Amino acid sequence: MPKRNDIHKVLVIGSGPIVIGQAAEFDYAGTQACLALKEEGYEVVLCNSNPATIMTDTSIADKVYMEPLTLEYMAKIIRYERPDAILPGIGGQTGLNLAMQLEKKGVLAECQTELLGTRSSSIERAEDRLLFKELCQSLGEPVLPSEIAHSMEEGLAAADKIGYPVVLRPAFTLGGTGGGFAGDEKAFRSIMKNALQLSPVHEVLIEKSVKGYKEIEYEVMRDSNDTAVTICNMENVDPVGIHTGDSIVVCP
Repeated sequence: MPKRNDIHKVLVIGSGPIVIGQAAEFDYAGTQACLALKEEGYEVVLCNSNPATIMTDTSIADKVYMEPLTLEYMAKIIRYERPDAILPGIGGQTGLNLAMQLEKKGVLAECQTELLGTRSSSIERAEDRLLFKELCQSLGEPVLPSEIAHSMEEGLAAADKIGYPVVLRPAFTLGGTGGGFAGDEKAFRSIMKNALQLSPVHEVLIEKSVKGYKEIEYEVMRDSNDTAVTICNMENVDPVGIHTGDSIVVCP
């Protein structure tokens, strides 16, 4: 990909403090992104609220903002810095959520700031549980039986239709926050109440549970020309149901 000479200043959004489920790879990716952009001659502005990462050292970016990763603060920084583009993808779920909020509120259009990497339409399709399910079905990919719910009543009806055990997946949350497995109605009510509160759009996917299944992951990168490369494949030693932060994988 040739260097773009119409861009001069890039804002990189970090992932904030490291938590289980949103791991240290985002700090590594963000640091490498800043260094690569600087090497190409771009001015790099970094916003990250984590003082414990090397990413927020003054040598990594030209300017560092150690401010809360919220819409309010990001909008202030963008309006002040006027970056030509922002790079949110290497900030994980935090960066992607902020990018979507900034676009929907009109901040990016107001400041003529371009979204680099994944388009907002693709981010929404990947993060919205229903849109992702519909995408998989349109491609002929098999998906587990699932229903979208926005209330306790809708969720209970969906769980009865699908059949227990089920897994609850709140939309737009970090590292599976608020989700969980429910084997009966009592457990479902407890998890569902929390899931609806934690999802910023109060949306939860109720899906048939495959807890205990063997899990193999492939990490694939693809560009707009449909050129694809498999970065790695991983075999999970633990069965489905063990949280990512507690699991063990083998990379052959």
